[in-house]
Amino acid sequence: MYTVSGLIHIIFEEDLKPEQNEHLNSIKFYRKYLLSLINNILDLNKLEANKVEIEKAPFNLKKRIDGVLVALKKSAEVKKNNIHYEYDPALPNEVLGDSLKISQILINLISNSIKFTENGDIWVRVSCVEKTAKKVIVHFEVEDTGDGISKKKQNTIFESFSQGSLQINRKYGGTGLGLSIVKNLLELMGSKIYLESKLGEGSKFWFNISYEISESKENIADVKDIEVILENDILENKAIMIVEDNKINQMITKKILEKKKMVCTVVDNGIDAIKQAKKENFDVILMDIHMPGISGIEATKKIREFNTTVPIIALTAITVEENLEDFYKAGFNEFIPKPFNAEDFFEKINRVIRNNDFLVR
Repeated sequence: MYTVSGLIHIIFEEDLKPEQNEHLNSIKFYRKYLLSLINNILDLNKLEANKVEIEKAPFNLKKRIDGVLVALKKSAEVKKNNIHYEYDPALPNEVLGDSLKISQILINLISNSIKFTENGDIWVRVSCVEKTAKKVIVHFEVEDTGDGISKKKQNTIFESFSQGSLQINRKYGGTGLGLSIVKNLLELMGSKIYLESKLGEGSKFWFNISYEISESKENIADVKDIEVILENDILENKAIMIVEDNKINQMITKKILEKKKMVCTVVDNGIDAIKQAKKENFDVILMDIHMPGISGIEATKKIREFNTTVPIIALTAITVEENLEDFYKAGFNEFIPKPFNAEDFFEKINRVIRNNDFLVR
């Protein structure tokens, strides 16, 4: 899928005939559908096989939800939907829990609302139900003015491969697995998903999660959260090391980056990446995670022993059981999921380069 995505991006930048553009857009659509299906099936299988563990680490809840909304902003704009965000200031800055799982739950619920709503409104509400010195119960709501779900279908909507109706499936497509994953993840976290909906008048999903309050008082803005505007000029002549064992992926990534006039060095494994990082100064390193020999995580830890400033981005087919905090703890500045979205790909490279320049100054 990484290869297909990369080739689509390369071909899109060529001088194409209108009919070729149309064919490529069709390929792009079905690639996205197939990727969603594969990822959802893998995630659901792991959940049903009890192979998913809940992490417990401090994280900033508001930042996590802000990130989800930023990621889904363009999808909402395409459907001409307005997203309204209400966050209770009474909630603590940091809680102890699984930041990746709450992201995945909200991404599935909000994406579902975007999908079945057009020229409408979506509300994301996060509020404090109960708070003590050590614990907080957080209430999450996602409401929309979309198609709604019939009373009959509400009984089965959280089952695998279930959708509102055959007509809805034909009109919108989709895998019918997103809500099932939400249900399973919440049950794993000791919670439950609730639904209130009326056909033709929209839907509201809600759930509560109990978190321990983190004792960390630090509330300094993370350099990863500094807003950047994508500028191609900043990428020109920047030295980038691509650490990737797959030869086709190497070729595609190199071509995409060279179109932005970046200077690329390609290595096949983590050991060579460590050696090359000692010999040469790079503006950014793209590090594949799953490679023969030592993993990208181990290679990054070794590089951080002698170079703490070079931006390193994890390039990985991240799955539901992987925790993003582990990447940051290992020394990564960012991660790009495979297969990548081209806009996200360059935005994150742009971001880490600008942030590093900001820190150096």
